[in-house]
Amino acid sequence: MTQTSVRTRAQICAFAAAALLAGSAAAVTKDEYRATKDRIGTEYKAAKAKCDALSGQPKNLCVAEAKAAEKRAKARAEADYENTPKAREKAVIADAEATYMVAKEQCATKTGNDKDVCVKAAKAARQTTVAKADAKDTKREADYKVAREKCDPLTGAAKDKCVADAKAKYGQ
Repeated sequence: MTQTSVRTRAQICAFAAAALLAGSAAAVTKDEYRATKDRIGTEYKAAKAKCDALSGQPKNLCVAEAKAAEKRAKARAEADYENTPKAREKAVIADAEATYMVAKEQCATKTGNDKDVCVKAAKAARQTTVAKADAKDTKREADYKVAREKCDPLTGAAKDKCVADAKAKYGQ
């Protein structure tokens, strides 16, 4: 994998992260969530079984891709089920980790400096995505504190509603 393709993967990961952070589908029920988790497990087993026909590095890459797909799907399912900004941020981080896992395995075919550059580019892409997710989390926390502070002058039911609204808005 060239440095350009690692950079392209990083850009795709960043776009996926932005989409996940922007919002997710409507919350799913517990039964839908369980069904999704079961489907993900079945798909992972099928993908991994296809890898058994391979050997060496192609098999390692195949298994890494299967694990990465499972990790991404589980994180998205969890984000849809919890339907909170924090859960969507976790899904972004899981996606970055999965992308890194596959990229690292792709780098294994290289040697010397090419391999070092490939691994460092993959790490940089992961760190960039995780840092963006963390920054969004930090901003959300700060916005929540401001909204909560605005509730302080209120009393009784008005204050309770204000606090509840802030918690709902900022996923607390």
